[in-house]
Amino acid sequence: MPSAGMAGRRSLIGLRRPDAGTDDRRVNEMWMLDELAHAGSEHLDAGFIAGFDRKQGYPDAETDIAAFEAHGLGRASVVIDFGAGTGQFAIPAARRFGRVTAVDVSPGMLAALAAKAGAESGGETPPALDCVRGGFLSYFPAEPVDGVYTRHALHQLPDFWKAIALRRIADMLRPGGILRLRDLVYDFGPGEAGAVFDGWLEDAADDPAAGYTAADYAEHIRTEHSTFRWLLEPMLAAAGLDIAEVSYDRRLYAAYTCVKAG
Repeated sequence: MPSAGMAGRRSLIGLRRPDAGTDDRRVNEMWMLDELAHAGSEHLDAGFIAGFDRKQGYPDAETDIAAFEAHGLGRASVVIDFGAGTGQFAIPAARRFGRVTAVDVSPGMLAALAAKAGAESGGETPPALDCVRGGFLSYFPAEPVDGVYTRHALHQLPDFWKAIALRRIADMLRPGGILRLRDLVYDFGPGEAGAVFDGWLEDAADDPAAGYTAADYAEHIRTEHSTFRWLLEPMLAAAGLDIAEVSYDRRLYAAYTCVKAG
């Protein structure tokens, strides 16, 4: 018989209902983390979403699009963007690739993405862009894809679930398909954490509307699941994803281009 504790936890697990429609993308394994039930509260807050692009510094997607193109992706290619947010990558990528599916756990983020895409294309979402509510553990395409992109989203998962997510990404890529991964990853040893974090917090923004503050970074360290480089790279290898290019900024901001083996 399940314990009382187990019964209490069942409400956090996204079991697919027998009458679930095709838009219900929750996982159906009872042991699987339900990302839709665990979205960070700020990503559901209308005010935070409205100021998201400014806080992020309006990142330019061109470098990431070029990384895909350098590996042969082009006008006929299909790409998934996990943790798509307000479409900082998905919208420009939809102009360069055959189809881009923007996946995010936050309905508010997806609504903002669709509104932005429509405003930039005369009122309608571009035909090459799809928006889907889901996450690394709950969305899976019907057919293999050419590329997967994700920026600053994988760290929301603890390491066990990162490994599961990376294997799922590898499974959805065609042989030779490309993963472009950007995230906060710790490129240092445990003994260096204090010095690296002190420098990071010193360089933080003063205005929370204009960037991430020291308090934001401290909260990330305490409550998010950024991992060490020497833990992430074996996860990539175990998933069958070979590292083609990698770079780090300030020993914190990682950019990986990986190729699915085979």
